[in-house]
Amino acid sequence: MLKLKNPKNNDWNWKARRWEISLEHWIVQTPFFMTVWTIWTIKWIEADKIKDFWAEIILSNTYHLHLQPWDELIKELWWLHKFMNWDRPILTDSWWFQVFSLWKIRKITEKWVDFRSHISGEKISLTPESVMEIEHNLWVDIAMVLDECPPFPAEKKYVLQSLERTTRWAKRCIEHHKKIWSNKFQKLFAIVQGWVYADLREMSAKQLTEMDFDGFAIWGVSVWEPTIEMYRAVDNAIPFLPEKKPRYLMWVWTPENILETVWKWIDMFDCVMPTREARHWRVYTKDWYTNIKASKYKKDLWPIDEWCICPACTKYSRAYVRHLFASWEALWQILATYHNIAFYQNLMKEIREAIEENRFLEYKENFLKRYSKK
Repeated sequence: MLKLKNPKNNDWNWKARRWEISLEHWIVQTPFFMTVWTIWTIKWIEADKIKDFWAEIILSNTYHLHLQPWDELIKELWWLHKFMNWDRPILTDSWWFQVFSLWKIRKITEKWVDFRSHISGEKISLTPESVMEIEHNLWVDIAMVLDECPPFPAEKKYVLQSLERTTRWAKRCIEHHKKIWSNKFQKLFAIVQGWVYADLREMSAKQLTEMDFDGFAIWGVSVWEPTIEMYRAVDNAIPFLPEKKPRYLMWVWTPENILETVWKWIDMFDCVMPTREARHWRVYTKDWYTNIKASKYKKDLWPIDEWCICPACTKYSRAYVRHLFASWEALWQILATYHNIAFYQNLMKEIREAIEENRFLEYKENFLKRYSKK
C-alpha cells in the first residue's frame, strides 16, 4: 500500500517521510491534509474545483451520511463518488465524535452504542459490524473502525476499559470487513487510543498491530487537549506502529502542529477548522492568519497572499474581500474557503517537496520563524 517516494538520502537523517498511498481512485502523495466535506459538501463550493489546489483526497462523516441522505440510497445511486462528482479518494471517519459529543444521549455497551439522531430524535444502535456495512454502502476508499474516545479528563481505569473495548470492536470490524470486501478495494484503518498514558498508548498500538489493518490513526487525547499532550500521544504510539503503513493524526490543523508531527513520521491530517474559520473572518497566510475584517485593509490593494493561486488572491484585493465581508455577501465566504483550502494544500505540497529534497528541517524552521511573528 505504501511506496517510498524517491528519497535523495536513503539514510534518513531526519524523521519526516515521503510516500505514495495506492488507493482505488488515485495514488495519493503523503504527507497530506484532508479537507472535511461533512455531508459531501462544503458550503457554496464544488468539490472538483479544489483539484486546482493539489487536493487529492477528502474526508466525509459516516454518521451524517448515514442519516442524510442515507447510505442505502447512496448505494442505490452508484455510491458516493458519482453522487458528489468526485473521482479521487474519500475517507469516512469513525463515529468517535458522535459517541464522544453526544454523551448525554448515548449509552455504550460491549455489543453496541445507542444514541438519538440529532435530526429526528430516532434511536440509533451501532455495532462494529453495522458501521462496516454503512461504510461499504458508501464505497469509500478508506474506512475507519468504530471506537470510543474518552472525555477530557478521564481516570486511567476508565481509559483502560475504553481502550480494551475499542480493541475488541476493532477486531469485530476487521473480521466483518473481510467478509464483505473480498477484493480489498476499501482500506480499513484502526485507531490508537490511550489518552495521556504512555503505557496505554503502547498497549493499544501493540494490540491493534496484531491485526492486519491497512493503516493506523492516532486520536490525540480528546477535543481541545493541550498541544503538548497531543505530541506525547504521538511519541508514545509511533514506536509501536508498522513503519510501512500509513499513520493518520486525527483532528489536527494548525501549521505548527502539522509541521511538528510530520517530523514525528505522521502522514495524514484532517480538520474542519480551516473551512469553518474561512466562513467567519480568518484567512491563513505564511505571515500567520489574517483578520480580514480589520479596518487596516479598507484601502489595501494587495491580495490576501501574493503567492496564492486561489481566486481570492489572483482576482481580488484585500480591500475588496474586506468589503464583501463587511457587506455580508456570500461571495466572501466562497473566496475565503477556496483560499484556506489552497493555503493548506500548498503547505502540504511544499512539505513534500522539502522532504524529497532533503531540506525539511530547514523548511520547518524557516516557516515557523516567519509564521510566528504575528
